[in-house]
Amino acid sequence: MKWVVVESYSLVYEAQIAKSLLISQGIDAQIENEHTINMDWFYSNALGGVKILVPEDCVEDAKLILEQDYSEEVDEKFSLEKEVCPSCGSTNIIPYTEGKKTAFTFLIVVGIPVGKVRHGLKCQDCGYFYAQSGR
Repeated sequence: MKWVVVESYSLVYEAQIAKSLLISQGIDAQIENEHTINMDWFYSNALGGVKILVPEDCVEDAKLILEQDYSEEVDEKFSLEKEVCPSCGSTNIIPYTEGKKTAFTFLIVVGIPVGKVRHGLKCQDCGYFYAQSGR
C-alpha cells in the first residue's frame, strides 16, 4: 500500500487532531516527523512540517474531511455562551491586558516594568474593559 501526504502542520498537536478526525471517519492515517519535531520544533520548517499520510486511494476523501470547518458544531454541541459586554450588550469581546503598554515602555526605557497590569476583556464596540466572569 502506498501512503500519500495530504496535509502538513507546523505543530504536532494539529497533526494529531487531524489524524484523529480522519480515523473517526474511517480513513487510516499516519503522522510523519512527529517525534523529531517534538524533540526540537525548530526542525519543523526544515522537514516540511508534521505530515499526515493516508493510503493513496483515500486522498480525495481525506482532503475533503480536513477542509471542513467544525467550529459551529463544537459551539452548538457544548452550547458555549458568548460573553456579553455589561456596558452596551455587544458580543464583540476580546481578551485584553490593561496597562501592558505602559509597563513595556518603562521596561524598554528604565529596564524594569513599572505600572499596574490587569487582565480581562474589552468590548471592541464601546471600549469598555472589565474582568472576565467566572475568574
